[in-house]
Amino acid sequence: MGLGVGYAALTGRAPGAWGSPRDIAEPTGSEAAVENALWIPPLAPSVQEGDTRIFDLVAAPGRTAIMPGTETETWGYNGSILGPTLRVRSGEKIQIHVHNQLPEPTTAHWHGMRLPAECDGGPHQMIEAGATWSPTWWVDQPGSTLWYHPHPHGSTEVHVYRGLGGLLYVDDDETTSDLLPNRYGEDDVPLIVQDKTFDEQGQLVETGRRGVGMLGTTLLVNGQYQPTFRVTSELTRFRILNGSTARSYNFGFSDGRPFHLIASDGGLLDAPVQLDRVQLTPAERVEIVVRMSPGERVMLHSYPQELGAPNVPTGAQHEFDVLPLIAADELRPSPPLAERLTEVQRIDPGHAVTSREFLLYRDSINDQRMDMTRIDVVVTVDTIEIWDVKNVSRLPHNFHVHGMQFEVLSFNGQAPPPELTGWKDTVFVPPGVPMQLIMRFAKYSDPNLPYMYHCHLLWHEDSGVMGQFVVVEPGEEAGTVTTGLDWPASGRPTLSSPHPYQHHGRHG
Repeated sequence: MGLGVGYAALTGRAPGAWGSPRDIAEPTGSEAAVENALWIPPLAPSVQEGDTRIFDLVAAPGRTAIMPGTETETWGYNGSILGPTLRVRSGEKIQIHVHNQLPEPTTAHWHGMRLPAECDGGPHQMIEAGATWSPTWWVDQPGSTLWYHPHPHGSTEVHVYRGLGGLLYVDDDETTSDLLPNRYGEDDVPLIVQDKTFDEQGQLVETGRRGVGMLGTTLLVNGQYQPTFRVTSELTRFRILNGSTARSYNFGFSDGRPFHLIASDGGLLDAPVQLDRVQLTPAERVEIVVRMSPGERVMLHSYPQELGAPNVPTGAQHEFDVLPLIAADELRPSPPLAERLTEVQRIDPGHAVTSREFLLYRDSINDQRMDMTRIDVVVTVDTIEIWDVKNVSRLPHNFHVHGMQFEVLSFNGQAPPPELTGWKDTVFVPPGVPMQLIMRFAKYSDPNLPYMYHCHLLWHEDSGVMGQFVVVEPGEEAGTVTTGLDWPASGRPTLSSPHPYQHHGRHG
């Protein structure tokens, strides 16, 4: 099932209801997309108990009205697909009760969060069906746009594909400044971009995996088909998450207008960077600010990109519309974008205690496929390391490190481009391109509970392109890692498996 009127099929180029990408001012075809207002994930409610703010997330099956005239069986948190935006503040203590009402075990990983390994939500923190997991930690990092998603080893791809995921905002004084658009859902807008495939009955199809994994034929934004966003302010801040399991995007606007990149995975850049394209591989995030005039229309678009694997099915050549933006006839005035946003605290490479090499193969790292019982790397708490990462396969990979943010020291032997100069937790590693990452393993140690590092193209991750490391105290040795829950021998249930807990409706 293709994207229909207004959206290009993800298998190739097609003009949309707004005209061609170069002629968006004169719309043609159906105006239905204009009426389909972008769904904004609600802010998750919380309660304060003593010094702790407490959230509840319920992972459960549901049915979502995505494709016209039908409901799709999906999974979601506190609703039928995706989840609410968790909004926390740097310096506060939080607890999140994760209730698993799915028909199988899952996890909840806080992607990009600095936190103890026992709270990370990787494959060692499995939540059995019917059980609740309640991690508690202090939020100890700058303001940033993070996200949460399941991370069960071997099944992360399918859990995310079925709909589990949501945004996690960390606020501080700089990210919520009046000098930046900050009205949630109005001029500070979350965009979760994903591709999926539907059958003729409107149900999700798990397609065959080739190259990077499952490449969907239908685009969703915030779990929604063909939405439109009505702009109400002169400046709008979009927080974009590539929530796809495999597809990369090269975002820009249909008329070529520039925009300002203000933040990457781990928070604000030193200063806004003017761009007309920004590429996101799976799990990467950016915050961009775009200016519009009253009555204007423009399309957020994904352009062809270079992934360094011309003979591999990657979707790199695909070009398609993402989200129409329609400005109101009168726009709320916005203050000028600040020339300086923050002062990124850099890590001095001269203080690194060691360098390590990570070679990404087709289905392994350093020629070893993921083993839940094997500790691959042991690092010492409060030390700095440089990780030399190189993709030696013919496939595109990216590289994500749990429990921290890192800096990109070099990309292909050169200084990183401006969009890679802020804090990152996930970075694209093209075939044959070496890069250096520097990170501090601050504060948290546990010899028995590991963090993960892996490719975030989820089929690659599930297939073995993942390793694990523990952080120990000086002089301490690594302990023994246990595997958590095993998957049932009968395999994964299908989307149509009956279960007593069901959410219904548009988004719950």
